[in-house]
Amino acid sequence: MPNLKDCRIVFMGTPEFAVAILDRLVQERCAVVGVVTAADKPAGRGMELSQSAVKKYAVDKGLHILQPIKLKDPEFIAQLESLHADVQVVVAFRMLPELVWNMPPMGTINLHASLLPKYRGAAPINWAIINGETETGITTFKLQHAIDTGDVLMQQPITIRQDQTAGELHDQMKMLGAALVFETLKKYCEGTLAPIPQSAIHDEASISTAPKINTDTCRINWFLSAKQVVDLIRGLSPYPGAFTTLDGKMLKVYSSSFEAAAPHIAVGEYDTDQKMFLRFAAKDGWVYVKEIQLEGKKRMKIEDFLRGYRIK
Repeated sequence: MPNLKDCRIVFMGTPEFAVAILDRLVQERCAVVGVVTAADKPAGRGMELSQSAVKKYAVDKGLHILQPIKLKDPEFIAQLESLHADVQVVVAFRMLPELVWNMPPMGTINLHASLLPKYRGAAPINWAIINGETETGITTFKLQHAIDTGDVLMQQPITIRQDQTAGELHDQMKMLGAALVFETLKKYCEGTLAPIPQSAIHDEASISTAPKINTDTCRINWFLSAKQVVDLIRGLSPYPGAFTTLDGKMLKVYSSSFEAAAPHIAVGEYDTDQKMFLRFAAKDGWVYVKEIQLEGKKRMKIEDFLRGYRIK
């Protein structure tokens, strides 16, 4: 195996989360011989082509860029082979076909935002918070056929704060992930890292999953406990946002707190002093909404909202 300085790396990623990891490799003067990212897409009112965050970074750094529409396209496969990568690094990208992830002699390394095999799937950050976990982490592992099932290389636990949102945890993982990917590559290239099967880490029967977030996930169920509602809200903040209704309009909630006191109104109904607080009745207590966005209005603190809006 080559040492990291001589290791030819192809990086694959699309969103801002992946940029921090790519930047660390560039700052460490790793041999990033190619960057694979999403194709430019029309966006905005003018439908102008929009570049991914990874592409913008790669262009700025003068890196070689590939933007395949189809990952099995013979032209793309030929271009990828011509880079003669020793290893590929994948962060927040599409599912790869075997002829891509198995191409380099050292295989393909992925960064996942959980302590695998816990929270396999598309939204591990969100679900860890929604489920009230107090600890999560990040994992580097080798890709194989089934998604998020490859042998683990390195892991780093992360404590989830009681008030932490998915957005805050995302940003924390982004920076920690950059360091973990670099350390993984360094040790892997030195031959000092032995991949560990996930079955040796955790019992397969009790593995949790993190499916894609959908509209039903985001709809607040007030028949849950007040804490569960607050966990849902912070687990979906700032995007896509948990929601309920107020005066027949969608109300997105980005920040909240709960009080363990028996509500004097029916579950799902709300109470307000029209000045400082708006609270909803959950199964076993009150949920105070702190930062909201009513349909057709800006996102704002609850005091500012109540100052300019009269609830029916």
